[in-house]
Amino acid sequence: MRAAVFCGSSMGLPGLFTAAAADFGRSLARAGVGIVYGGASVGLMGVLADAALAEGGEVIGVIPGGLFSEEVPHSGLTRLDVVSSMHERKAVMASLADAFAALPGGLGTMDELFEILTWRQIGLHAKPIALVDVGGFWDPLASLLDELMTAGFVSAEARDSLTRVSDAGEFLRLLR
Repeated sequence: MRAAVFCGSSMGLPGLFTAAAADFGRSLARAGVGIVYGGASVGLMGVLADAALAEGGEVIGVIPGGLFSEEVPHSGLTRLDVVSSMHERKAVMASLADAFAALPGGLGTMDELFEILTWRQIGLHAKPIALVDVGGFWDPLASLLDELMTAGFVSAEARDSLTRVSDAGEFLRLLR
């Protein structure tokens, strides 16, 4: 079992998000769930990978070759796949994953999350997708999705395909 984890290439607010990313990585590794992520050694991505690796977990990175200047590739991963584009990165991550989780992050995290949600909506997969809601981080997105559903742009089924969890323990229960 592997989970693709989308998260920031920066740290965000000091402490809160870093601790959550480390806990998530450790918890998945301890449960025997491999991690597929963006392949960087920086930001929350690096924290997630380092924590999982420290517990002996499998961590597969997928990084576009053109991002090496901004997202320094992690040199200690189980495997690092270098791809040619962001689109290829998302496709490879999706093919390697049995589920998806989004920790806090910025535009790249949102891009990955919305693409995987769209793929589920149009029937390209039926894998679980979760927002790991650290300190209410995803409250505005959940409200927006509710508004989109009320306005008739998102079906209730599509909205319900995105689950909010508070931590890795809840995510692991979702996988079972």
